[in-house]
Amino acid sequence: KNVMQNRKLKNSELERISPSEFKEADKTPLIIILDNIRSLNNIGSVFRTADAFLVKKIYLCGITAKPPHKDIQKTALGATDSVEWEYAESTTEVIEKLQNEGVFVASIEQAELSVSLEDFSLQKEMTYAVVFGNEVKGVQQKVVSASDAVIEIPQYGTKHSLNISVSVGVVVWD
Repeated sequence: KNVMQNRKLKNSELERISPSEFKEADKTPLIIILDNIRSLNNIGSVFRTADAFLVKKIYLCGITAKPPHKDIQKTALGATDSVEWEYAESTTEVIEKLQNEGVFVASIEQAELSVSLEDFSLQKEMTYAVVFGNEVKGVQQKVVSASDAVIEIPQYGTKHSLNISVSVGVVVWD
């Protein structure tokens, strides 16, 4: 058997862009809003996912910690230097500001009248913001109510939720 079949690539072979090239690159018209995320590792993971998919910006709201912090850095692996971010105390104020700029805001949550991620279709030329909530309480009700839509990730097992960083990966990839 050929030992080199499907040889794993070295990082140097991946031809990734630099942080300065990232800042200049055309971004995915997607904004991530973190509503009171308590785990610094989750915050770092979101930065890394946002970097991987050229996300336009991350808003860190409420109790969500801000870079620089060693526990965010541990999972972000430098993505806090490439992805644009801003801190805001009020998630609802961020949503209102974005909606006034023509951004479509969707909370990722389990709620009445939610749309399954499988059935949610994007419109070209539209910028979207997706809100992810606290690890225990989810997205605040007032934030869900202020959103233009609620998108639910379909789940078929016994658990009621996914880890927030996993949810971000699922939604952003889709």
